[in-house]
Amino acid sequence: MSLEGRFGRFVPDFVKRRLMRVETGIDEALQQFVAALEPGGFVLDAAAGEARHRALFSRHRYVGVDLAVGDAAWNYQRLDARANLERLPFPDETFSAAISIVTLEHLAEPLQVLQEIRRTLQPGKPLLLVAPQMWEVHQAPHDYYRYTRHGLEYLLGKAGFERWTIEPMGGYFTLLARRLMAALIFFQGGLRWLAFPLVAAAVAPAALLLPSLDGLDSRKDYTLAYVCIAR
Repeated sequence: MSLEGRFGRFVPDFVKRRLMRVETGIDEALQQFVAALEPGGFVLDAAAGEARHRALFSRHRYVGVDLAVGDAAWNYQRLDARANLERLPFPDETFSAAISIVTLEHLAEPLQVLQEIRRTLQPGKPLLLVAPQMWEVHQAPHDYYRYTRHGLEYLLGKAGFERWTIEPMGGYFTLLARRLMAALIFFQGGLRWLAFPLVAAAVAPAALLLPSLDGLDSRKDYTLAYVCIAR
């Protein structure tokens, strides 16, 4: 289970916004992305999972696609299509926008998938892509890659995208805070719960403070993830 799922139920929303930079950053990026889209167009959610982003696209024709093998506990019934993203079952230039949210790391052939997304996007239309750089193994065994800014630029260029912006989601100190909070996962279950209050008291204050120091990290080479808009 993710840190959000294991830890999130114990803390109020304002603390989660501070400590779960990627999760809250994804929500913010999606809201901004949706607000900039003209209503009515088809929007591709590539590797949609449980299609949890569908509600955001109420003014659009959301199409959630996934191979439905990533997590055995998920409910894939809300998908619009079960398909291999390497061979999307749509004609050229079907979509007026596309999203791929922390899924690129789970794709064995990421370049081929990005080429397919590019093929099915109308000219000049945007792709919102979020990809991790410093992240734990998750949804094993379907967890293959981590991405630097330079790797994303290479893949986007090879896939046929011509313009993009890539922004880090936090820096070195946000990463340290995330790693501290991840320690709480090890103290959940059985007799380990007895140590949980002590561990939480030790790590929570530092984890809350550390993200405030991200301004000292101008390079953000240790970012947890990147958010990208490509056309």
